[in-house]
Amino acid sequence: MGRALFQSERNASLFIDVLRLYVAARKFQLHDFVVMPDHVHLLITVPGGMTIEKAIQFIKGGFSYRLRNEFAYSEEVWQRGFSEVRVDDRESFLQHREYIAQNPVKAGLVDSPEKFPYCFTYLASAKAAGAKAR
Repeated sequence: MGRALFQSERNASLFIDVLRLYVAARKFQLHDFVVMPDHVHLLITVPGGMTIEKAIQFIKGGFSYRLRNEFAYSEEVWQRGFSEVRVDDRESFLQHREYIAQNPVKAGLVDSPEKFPYCFTYLASAKAAGAKAR
């Protein structure tokens, strides 16, 4: 991407909504994510018969389509390609989750992952707090 497309709450929230829709449609499993101002990190599992490339195509295409249609966004949205790292075992899975959670902290955006509103950690802690408050 390069520029800070996700700097706005509107765009970051739209991206999270796109992720939720594809998870609900069972296109992939989403284990963790963070939406940074100029990039995203996702920890996903794709089902048999689907490639990671196809899953990323769904995500990029779905977000671009909605951004253009709902907000008349006319600029290029994504850079070509993406970076992929395979997770082979539980230790690697946990290391990647920690890396994703700490991304906004390392960038100086917050002092704790639970305080960054565009990540799995924040949404999970907010959901848990809401459940306790009932």
